[in-house]
Amino acid sequence: MSFGDPNNPYGAPQGQPGYGAQQGQQGQQPGYGAPQGQQPGYGYPQGQQPGYGYPQAPPVSPGYGQQSFPTTMPSTVSTARVLLWVIFGLQLIGVALFAIAAVGVHAAKNDEKLKDDSSFQQLADYSSGMLWALTVFAVAWAVFALVLALKFTTGGNGVRIAALIFGIITAILGIYPFVIIGLLHTVLAILVAVFVGNSNGAAWFNRPRQAAY
Repeated sequence: MSFGDPNNPYGAPQGQPGYGAQQGQQGQQPGYGAPQGQQPGYGYPQGQQPGYGYPQAPPVSPGYGQQSFPTTMPSTVSTARVLLWVIFGLQLIGVALFAIAAVGVHAAKNDEKLKDDSSFQQLADYSSGMLWALTVFAVAWAVFALVLALKFTTGGNGVRIAALIFGIITAILGIYPFVIIGLLHTVLAILVAVFVGNSNGAAWFNRPRQAAY
């Protein structure tokens, strides 16, 4: 009998491989419909693990062109804060000196020997009033420096702008009118303005508030 005869009941069914073709396919494991050479993946592509019906999200990373913000205060910004504390201490010393000078002028004005000297009395009035005004200004400027130093940790871009203004004005006042006693203030104020105005200062004060520590 011939297996090639389509009417032969003992031949292989048409459309199915014969015994020899089946022998060539030995060693191939069924994969529930998976292509030849693939292991079954229960409906998921090869190499991809199931995620309870949802594809696994890739790790989040900053995209191209996105700006990264520091999570700790840069060293230059921290230095600017220390310099503000130094300026605050110097302002307190200035307050003490101006107050002592004002008290001294007022005491000299009440001297019995100088009460009849009209020129001295006018100068004493002017000097005493100016010294007390300088005392009040020194107190206000010390409070300004203190608030800025305390806001460096949690403050935003508004604190950065205020620190820039503080540094510029302080540097100018150190040149005139407080030339002698203001020279140190000028140097410190310039450093504060530079450190908060550079790229590190901009990145720190413009960081998202969630990154503040």
